[in-house]
Amino acid sequence: DFLSTYEAAARQEATGFAGFSAQRGAAFFKTTHGREWSCASCHTQDPTATGRHAKTDKPITPLAPSANAERFARADKVEKWFRRNCNDVLGRQCTAREKGDVLTYLMSVNK
Repeated sequence: DFLSTYEAAARQEATGFAGFSAQRGAAFFKTTHGREWSCASCHTQDPTATGRHAKTDKPITPLAPSANAERFARADKVEKWFRRNCNDVLGRQCTAREKGDVLTYLMSVNK
């Protein structure tokens, strides 16, 4: 369970952690963070839609589990893509709270 893992890490990162937020996750997903890209730059504003990589134009399968049941099937892949994409969007790794918020948002999106 990805959220349980991120919740435990978020509690260690911040003593005032009060849970994940789909609203915070949606805002994070759709907003640029000091760099030219947001998550939505490649994944679109609608995570149930097929996206396109901003540089290569390669298609990206939908990110929301409601549209792509395989999306969060393997922990190693989830971490690999968070590591790569957070660096592209933020210029750093995402915090556990940011990961949990984004996952909470993506899991709340219905096709």
